[in-house]
Amino acid sequence: MASLIGKKVTVKVPATSANLGPGFDTLGMALSYYDELEVTVVAGTGAFVEIDGEGAGEVATDESNLVVQAIAYTFKHFKQELPGLHLKAHNIIPHGRGMGSSGAAVVSGIMAAKGLLEGVVEFSADDLLQLATELEGHPDNVAPALFGGLTIAWEDDKGPRHKKLFVHRGVSPLVLVPDHKMSTALARSLQPESVPHDDAVFNVSRSALLIAALVQSPELLLAATEDRLHQNYRAAAMPETDRLIQLLREAGHAAVVSGAGPSVLVLASDPAERLAAAKLAAENYPSWKALLLAVDFKGATVAVHQ
Repeated sequence: MASLIGKKVTVKVPATSANLGPGFDTLGMALSYYDELEVTVVAGTGAFVEIDGEGAGEVATDESNLVVQAIAYTFKHFKQELPGLHLKAHNIIPHGRGMGSSGAAVVSGIMAAKGLLEGVVEFSADDLLQLATELEGHPDNVAPALFGGLTIAWEDDKGPRHKKLFVHRGVSPLVLVPDHKMSTALARSLQPESVPHDDAVFNVSRSALLIAALVQSPELLLAATEDRLHQNYRAAAMPETDRLIQLLREAGHAAVVSGAGPSVLVLASDPAERLAAAKLAAENYPSWKALLLAVDFKGATVAVHQ
């Protein structure tokens, strides 16, 4: 490990929005809103984290930090000794808002480890997704964070898998972010163990339609983002989110809960429609922050500085 002292890597990871309405625990999209991380190997052991932006003063700054845990987990997976680390994190992805902040932290750590172990360990795309899924619990957020674009994620007997798709250039994402948080664990606890057969069929049809709408036919986005599997069950815990979604959808905008919420994702079919949706939201929910974003197509990146 002495040979690594002084080695530095910089990592950039996009925010994500999972589910996209009907694609529960399956579909996710990377967005042009990034957390950045700098990791330097130092003498000794342990880790120290400096945090600027989201999470400053709240998130752990020692070995219990999620990014550090992801680095350590990756080193251990490849049977490598963990060196002393100094991390500088610049976070802008809101915490607890349904934009993939925990997935971004996990991916940041894995990508940092990948950079630090460059020339020692070879990482495949499958390795990255496997590690991230083991740490995060589900592949739907970490797949787009790692690989960018629109991702379909699933698991089989060989582990987590993904397919990356490129989104139609007309699709214009808008994320509306409130000043309050939502626990992912609480959101999941509100869902029933089983759903009616008709609702399952409904979501299968809408999920298939959503792929077509995002890749080829954005004019179908309003119909394609209907859902019966999770949003209605969680509505009582996020009344403002639910009301805003109904307001937007009644006006013809494809609005859904972003991830576990409480943020709202609007998948507009063009930039003009996105502006109209943002204006409607601002008039009725002025405290919510509007993020006019692009689809990120690169995913997480790491640069190595010797």
